[in-house]
Amino acid sequence: MKIISKKTLKNLYGTNPGRLDEQKKRYHNLAERFKKAFGEKDVWFFSTPGRSEIGGNHTDHNHGRVLAAAIHLDSIAIAAPVGEKVITVISEGYKERFEIDLTDLEPKKEEERTTFALLRGIAARFKALGYEIGGYCAAISSDVLPGSGLSSSASIEVLLATIFNALYNDNRITDEELAVIGQYAENVYFNKPSGLMDQMTCAVGGIVTIDFKDPQKPIVKKVNFDFNNSRYKLVVVDTGGNHADLTDDYAAVPQEMRAVAAELGGKTCRDIDLDTLLDHVKMLRSKAGDRAILRAFHFLQDNARVIEQVNALGKNDFDGFLELVRASGNSSFKWLQNIYTSKNVHEQGVSLALALTEEYLETIGKGACRVHGGGFAGTIQVFLPEPDVDAYKRRMHQVFDSNSVLVLDIRPHGTLAL
Repeated sequence: MKIISKKTLKNLYGTNPGRLDEQKKRYHNLAERFKKAFGEKDVWFFSTPGRSEIGGNHTDHNHGRVLAAAIHLDSIAIAAPVGEKVITVISEGYKERFEIDLTDLEPKKEEERTTFALLRGIAARFKALGYEIGGYCAAISSDVLPGSGLSSSASIEVLLATIFNALYNDNRITDEELAVIGQYAENVYFNKPSGLMDQMTCAVGGIVTIDFKDPQKPIVKKVNFDFNNSRYKLVVVDTGGNHADLTDDYAAVPQEMRAVAAELGGKTCRDIDLDTLLDHVKMLRSKAGDRAILRAFHFLQDNARVIEQVNALGKNDFDGFLELVRASGNSSFKWLQNIYTSKNVHEQGVSLALALTEEYLETIGKGACRVHGGGFAGTIQVFLPEPDVDAYKRRMHQVFDSNSVLVLDIRPHGTLAL
């Protein structure tokens, strides 16, 4: 079995010797698991990053703009084609094998929220679009931890689509279309409503801004900014918390935004403007409710803010960019209101992490923080000067778990067949 080269590892994970040793061991262990499960085969290696949302909080589902970045944490796979019309996957952390028959690609209720659903959904979408599918065996590992707000599901979805693209379609399908296929599997087979930001960022890589005005044809542009030269680190803090009962909270955000838009003659908040919203606040209070108005207000402000963030990075104005990050966090807390769930006001890990972080940033006089991703529980995002990272980690570890603080690098590459 071939091994992955040191040059490839450096290209994906940087030059830090400790990290390179960890990744070399990670790929070696996965290769051993593959060999034990499936025998000696001519294999392909694959890598798909996770992502961090940087701007545009809860804007994509109302056809808005986002700013996001791929990160060095990724999902990897070793795969080989087989003659049978069967996919068999073993995944680190799971004892069972995931196996699906490619002659049976209808959605199955009992498979929702499982890897079976993603495998079947991606295969079904490839076939429906006229692309080739075929059997394969694969071993998968991911260090994009579930519940971390770094899009572990999207990373896996795009990874699985990339395997089909390489093994049976000569890598001719674009990264953007692989993202759309992954989203389809998540929406239709996994039964989780989601926008396309996560899959698109994982697929394309680097820092990207995405305009979802036409969600079937999103406009994706790379942002030319070298974060490594900013002397800041991108940090996320996992505050813990339970996501299990938050489905209603997540669903209410796009629903309430659309309710406001409908009262103003649109379908989504992208169809309305701030002046029209302000002119009709009194009517909207009785028709849609105060929280819906506030959430629409957040959308309009944060959607416009993405353009300002992209412009600031384009001009290498990092201080201006950080000011916009702070404004986005302020808007999310006060108007979007996705910092904690009203079902359990005693648990406010995100609020607490933001309070501790803002106090720390005031002390050092630099940096910015905001809620990260969907919110209600989970992670916050922090932009920290490099010299202050260790002290910040010590402070947060006094309150949250010892592995709660993740220091991330932005990965220039999206999904890859290596």
